[in-house]
Formats: sequence, C-alpha cells, structure tokens
Amino acid sequence: MTVSPHTKNAFPNHTADFMIRVQGLYKEFADPRTGVFRALDNVSFEVKPGEIYGLLGPNGAGKTTCLRILSTVLRPTRGLVEVDGINVVQNPEGVRARIGFMSCNTGIYDRMTAREMVEYYGRLYGIPEEKLQTRIDEIFDVLQMHEIRDRLGGKMSTGMKQKVSIARTIVHDPPVIIFDEPTSGLDVLVARAVLKAVAVLRDQGKCIIFSTHIMREVEKLCDRIAVIHCGKILAEGTLPELADRYNQPDVEELFFDLVQRHEDEVAEQRRIASAEVQL
Repeated sequence: MTVSPHTKNAFPNHTADFMIRVQGLYKEFADPRTGVFRALDNVSFEVKPGEIYGLLGPNGAGKTTCLRILSTVLRPTRGLVEVDGINVVQNPEGVRARIGFMSCNTGIYDRMTAREMVEYYGRLYGIPEEKLQTRIDEIFDVLQMHEIRDRLGGKMSTGMKQKVSIARTIVHDPPVIIFDEPTSGLDVLVARAVLKAVAVLRDQGKCIIFSTHIMREVEKLCDRIAVIHCGKILAEGTLPELADRYNQPDVEELFFDLVQRHEDEVAEQRRIASAEVQL
C-alpha cells in the first residue's frame, strides 16, 4: 500500500525512536464499595515504528482501559502518554489524527456499502476527494475488498465487516494503529485474514499495538509482548527473552505462571494486611 500525498503532508517523518511512550500510567475509577478502583497501576512501555507490541492478558486485566487512554477516549489519572511525541491530554486532536483504532465490536452501518463506509470516514479526516478515492482503491487492493465494494453492511458476513472495519481504521494512513482483540468471536478463516492484514501493516512500517488473550496470535504476530494482569505489567520482552528469563519456552504456560504468581502475591499481601488490622 503506497502512502498518499495527503498522508505525507499530514504526518511528516518522525525523529523519535518510539512512536508510543507510556510512563507511570495510572487510571482510577470511583468504586461504591472500596472508594477507588485502580484499573491501571504504574504501567510503562514504549513501541517502535514497524513493530507489533502485544498486550497479553485475561479479560479485565486493563488492556482496553490502556488502549482507550492511548486513543484519548479516557483521560489518565496520572502519568505520561505520548503518541508520535504528542501528549494525549494536552493535544488529543493531534493524537486522533495519528492513530487508527479497531476493536472487536466495531459497528457497521447496515444501509451503507463498503466503499461508502470507508469514504465517510475518510471525509471525516478531511482527506481531499481525489486523494481519498485513490487511497480507498489502494486499501481495497491490499485487503481484497473490491468484490464487496458495493455490498450493504446489513448483507455482509462477519469477515466482510471486519475488513471494512480495518479499511476505515487505516483510511487516513495513520502511523499508529491500535487493535483491541480484533479476532474475538471470529471463525478461524476470518481471524487468519485479519492477522495477515495486521502483518502487512507492520511491514509497511506502522507502529501497532495488538491486544489479545489468544496465545497463538501472540506467537504468530508480536515482536514484543507485555503480560498484563490486574492493571500491572508482569513481564515484558520478546518471546525468546521471556522464555530464557523464566525458563519456560511455552508461551501459554509462561502466561499462566506469571498470572498465578501475581495472584498469590496479592493474596499474601491481603492476608498480611488483614492480620495487621486484627492486631
């Protein structure tokens, strides 16, 4: 997929080593029982251009909260979050222009065709009409979408809808793309097509965050991963680095070992705190 002239003007070559920088990130929500629920607890990581960074964790681990902060949907309680050198709190509009965000439950309008849908989002980003049409043709070539270009959303299969979701996510050719469990609920063939599309984007030099709890996807796609549980990053690195560090070559066993170890530590901390209160 070539870079359109519009995109070259909008996103000049960056000079930073990292496209995403997260340092000391906390996110707290009001809780009627405890007063405060801490969804993210001192999370830090960095992601380079041309890299797929996997956030691996069970449901409720904090993955989606982290990604929503990166995409400016949520404000952090404290901590630094930058996308292409732009602070998500100080300049959310600048961040939104540089990211594409796709989740597993992105809706498709039933009465719009695939092409109309992608055109609509391109116009929201202010892409000039002639450049937009060229850009859409490029995307439809890469994702093999020409056969569904005139199909209404209400008549699309799940796989077709996922392709449209990817297309509208990347129509403005953002340097950073966020995938929040994009294969959840998909059959194996559709999931495979989604993963291939993500790999193509990485090969184009995109900075990609890929949230999942599926071990096979981590092994197949991710250059580095962070295991997150209860709002904390338990381990980070390449799969070979983590296998060597924890003497566990199986990524699934490594994941469960880290999660269980953390749960045991939390349980012990609670036991000690309860005993101190009783004294």
